[in-house]
Amino acid sequence: MDTPSKVSYLVVGSEEAGQRLDNYLMKHLKGAPKSLIYRIVRSGEVRVNKGRADVTYRTVEGDQIRIPPIRLAEPSAKPSQAAAARGPALPILYEDEALLVIDKPAGVAVHGGSGVSFGVIEQLRALRPQAKFLELVHRLDRETSGILLVAKKRAALVAMHEMLRNDRGMDKRYLALVKGVFPDARRHVRFKLQKYVTADGERRVNVTPDGQDSHTVFNRKAAFAGATLLECELKTGRTHQIRVHCAQSGFPILGDDKYGDFALNKALPRQGLKRMFLHAWRLTLNHPISGEPLKLEAPLPLELQTYMNSLESL
Repeated sequence: MDTPSKVSYLVVGSEEAGQRLDNYLMKHLKGAPKSLIYRIVRSGEVRVNKGRADVTYRTVEGDQIRIPPIRLAEPSAKPSQAAAARGPALPILYEDEALLVIDKPAGVAVHGGSGVSFGVIEQLRALRPQAKFLELVHRLDRETSGILLVAKKRAALVAMHEMLRNDRGMDKRYLALVKGVFPDARRHVRFKLQKYVTADGERRVNVTPDGQDSHTVFNRKAAFAGATLLECELKTGRTHQIRVHCAQSGFPILGDDKYGDFALNKALPRQGLKRMFLHAWRLTLNHPISGEPLKLEAPLPLELQTYMNSLESL
């Protein structure tokens, strides 16, 4: 049964500052589909300090958020520890008092929403009810596996967000298996990218002259008959950047259901590849609190390594 709401006002606290507006609203409007949240923000029904704001706006402590009257499903119980335990294993690559680094499996969302009852961050909070602070530093697409940073302190989150905003301080490397034989040992790729949202709230990206600058360096790691393993070195961190850069360069990622070769993708499961071949495998940064250098690595998942081993090398 739906429950109608009234106009309400929320004030952003210190522990909530720095979040994207859409993520902030999803946390407070339990049960609201992402498409609804995007719609009420775009229409101006959500107000930040009495003004309009974009879903990408990052909250500031003291912001007053106006929430319009909406109908929400009756809130369900929060994920229990038992429910979280039934989720996929989240291998820990590194942990200290400020930072938690996990090796995210493919097929797992980083947070709940869009039909997902709970994602990685909800699972971690359910498994660690005593934790005072757990927040995602960045995102990985549901289909992408690999290194995911979670802050355990507000100071760590702010420091790492600053690194990401300035496109420096973090060296992020992904491994992607793409269609075709990539001819260059190393290639710089730059496109202007623009995000848009489909009617059902799904994020997409296209190349447009007035988009945001983006830059990826492709390093050829191995060549096979009809495919190439690329190390993708992110110089900027735009949504779906690697996926779009590969596709626009004529070398779509195998198994990519948004920007890939759809005819080829249909044949891949029979050949042993049942997911997108994109994995966040290496990340280097200075520790957000101590400043000490960190080098984090997550090896290729078994299903990706097995598929690549089945290919004929050139």
